[in-house]
Amino acid sequence: MSAEYKAEGNIAVITLTNPPVNGLGFATRHAIVEGMKLALNDDAITAIVITGAGKAFSGGADIKEFNSPKAFAEPSLHTVINVLESSEKPVIAAIHSVCMGGGLELALGCHYRLASPGAQIALPEVKLGILPGAGGTQRLPRVVGLELALNMIVSGTPIASEKLAKTALFNEVVEGDLMQAAFAFANKVAAVRPLPKVRDIKVDYPNYEAFLQFSRNTVRAMSGPFPAPLKCVEAVAAAVTKRFDDGMKLERDLFLELVQSTESKALRHAFFGERAASKLPDVPDDTPVRPIKSVAVIGAGTMGGGIAMNFANAGIPVQILEMKQEALDKGLATIRKNYENTLKKGKLTQEKFEQRVGLITGTLSYEEIAQADLVIEAVFEDMGVKEQVFKKLDEVMKQGAILASNTSTLDLDKIADFTKRPQDVIGTHFFSPANVMKLLEIVRGKKTANDVLATILGISKKIKKTGVVSGVCDGFIGNRMIEQYSRQAGFLLEEGCTPEQVDKAVEKLGFAMGPFRMGDLAGNDIGWYIRKRRYVEKPQITYSKTADLLCEMGRFGQKTGAGWYDYKPGDRKAYPSSVVNDMIVKHSADLGITRRKISDQEIVERLIYSLVNEAAYILEEGIATRASDIDMVYLTGYGFPLHTGGPMFYADTVGLPNVVMAMAKYAKGRHGDAWKPAPLLARLAEEGKTFN
Repeated sequence: MSAEYKAEGNIAVITLTNPPVNGLGFATRHAIVEGMKLALNDDAITAIVITGAGKAFSGGADIKEFNSPKAFAEPSLHTVINVLESSEKPVIAAIHSVCMGGGLELALGCHYRLASPGAQIALPEVKLGILPGAGGTQRLPRVVGLELALNMIVSGTPIASEKLAKTALFNEVVEGDLMQAAFAFANKVAAVRPLPKVRDIKVDYPNYEAFLQFSRNTVRAMSGPFPAPLKCVEAVAAAVTKRFDDGMKLERDLFLELVQSTESKALRHAFFGERAASKLPDVPDDTPVRPIKSVAVIGAGTMGGGIAMNFANAGIPVQILEMKQEALDKGLATIRKNYENTLKKGKLTQEKFEQRVGLITGTLSYEEIAQADLVIEAVFEDMGVKEQVFKKLDEVMKQGAILASNTSTLDLDKIADFTKRPQDVIGTHFFSPANVMKLLEIVRGKKTANDVLATILGISKKIKKTGVVSGVCDGFIGNRMIEQYSRQAGFLLEEGCTPEQVDKAVEKLGFAMGPFRMGDLAGNDIGWYIRKRRYVEKPQITYSKTADLLCEMGRFGQKTGAGWYDYKPGDRKAYPSSVVNDMIVKHSADLGITRRKISDQEIVERLIYSLVNEAAYILEEGIATRASDIDMVYLTGYGFPLHTGGPMFYADTVGLPNVVMAMAKYAKGRHGDAWKPAPLLARLAEEGKTFN
């Protein structure tokens, strides 16, 4: 049973017991209805209290049952709420900790509601591309008012219960013992008739037409490609413009429409993908972890400083090691300035500012970091430099310390073999700026111990990162794929595009940045350095020389004020460059290529399908555990548009046979060798299957 029934004298208590958040799965819904039957059939019971065990009243739908028949099996949440609302004995919700989604809709179906202070109250369905589907859009406006309800439902943001104390949502916000207060309240209202129902309250909002129109305009402008926020407005509008039952019908119709939308499916895919990423088939949930009470970072540059901030933000002390005092001072000053900017914006209190800055200290001595539980190397991306660092770490670090490398492309197994403890070595590839970007690519070496992997997966959550595990290969998941994307971007320039046209085509789809703006931000010299290595190691792979010609002109991007685009001092806006465009046209002529007009569709397909094809190789080789892991890498680290669900989900949506057909067309072009379908992609397309 996922809910317990108990009689406390004349009061029946139904306690939801479905950890961790008392999700309203089939067994829980069934147990609530059975508990209600027992209470209603017992003449000694005069009132019923519903509450949640553990750390939640209820977090809403049970995510384990999402997309399964159980989610809609009877008794549905609608049925459960009807049972509560139509009860001839008063039903009181005793709310604490978390009351969200279906949990709040359940509470709104009760006759009375009491809450502890600090309980998080929300209808967050919009974040999954849907809207509250069990009366939330109709009942919430009736108790908190049209404006507040609309804001809560369109944003999905939680509000602390005490901030809603003056609304009709709660009969009381209880400072002391919640259950004692609930029993006292239940006895007080036991004989009250008729029982109050939220559905009977009228939404009173003068001039609501103007407010709703303003809301539609605002939400339309802000919701981008997502349909759910605007549908939320329509559903909430029904609470004021229609009879309750008609509003409920509209809510249901809109809910079912949204559930079928690609955007909602993409958001749900990302939601589950993030949770799945931390699970590995051969690393059980109960794998012991190593305590991480202190961290050291080697290198006080942009990356090292950003990495250090993540740990300070989580309350973990960090030492930054540099070779020279000047570099250390500069790095610490940059960190301080970053925190000062956050303080000025009001996103940090003075107390937190001092605490975080105080947690980061500097040193010039390896001996001083010897007792750190975790050390992360963030030095120059060169195997010789990494070798020096890891040999030194092996020499000085205490036994049991985790030795991590922030390498983005180099062979982690080789790095691990520079030490006598390869089992303690792991890759922690942060993305720049490291204190902002959500992705942490966790690279598992051949000899990395399971407890090291489990520890880093746990720490990634603590520092609020999405940790995705990759095996060892050149570039791991993200950078190995982006190389193919960058190659196609270069070929598109040779064949007829400008950087601006390529960037605009993918930005129109929803990418945060196109490949050329991204190159200018990251620094074109980084890609140049990697390509020079590739020319020696993999001479069979062809690249457009346009990027090399750009770097030979000293145009490394924003940091030099010129890259694929021109930049003005103090202005990060990318301005098309006639110098670059002339260089590209001349290069095409030198190659004997007649430039042609290229459609946005071709640009998007060539860029995305090159990612998808490489990802299929990565999956087949076991570098990534599952397709959704690859989507998480691209959604959280590379600005892939969320509403498309990531490259693999996007390919599934287009249809893998269509992807393979388009690739066959591009294989007839100048660089046809890049379009050989990965065996996994070809096989899935042939069988009419999907990646996810």
